[in-house]
Amino acid sequence: MKVEGFVASLRNAETIGELFKILQEKGAPIVELDGQRFLIVVEGDFEGRPFWTEINGERANQALGDAMLNSSSFPFKCRRPYTGGNVIFVNFDDIEVEKFLVAYRDPDYGIFYLVEDGEAREITKEDYEKLKGEMPEFKVKSMSDEQMDMMGAFFG
Repeated sequence: MKVEGFVASLRNAETIGELFKILQEKGAPIVELDGQRFLIVVEGDFEGRPFWTEINGERANQALGDAMLNSSSFPFKCRRPYTGGNVIFVNFDDIEVEKFLVAYRDPDYGIFYLVEDGEAREITKEDYEKLKGEMPEFKVKSMSDEQMDMMGAFFG
């Protein structure tokens, strides 16, 4: 599957639950696109109701930190008015830990995964809550100092 096709499939969601179901059907949280594996992160809202991704119990944008700059992000809109968000593709090869948790959440609902040795399996919310404290620190390769210097020179 291509990145564009993946993003386009998210547009079919009419509820947050449908969005999470589409992600699940496509293999999230780890999806192979164009021959590369990616950790899929989504965030946005449905008619004012927010949804987000957590990694080890922390919002993904916090857990990823500078690595967000190295990731590809694509906006998407859904069928209903005032709905949509961003899907962020984090290169799986850049993840420096063998075991971590991923959750796709909204204020009342979630789908939870344990990723271990490159494979994801769905777990219960109770298991997710219990395992959060046992996970190693989530680390992703971020830009090197040299890359950051180049960005600084570029942005002045």
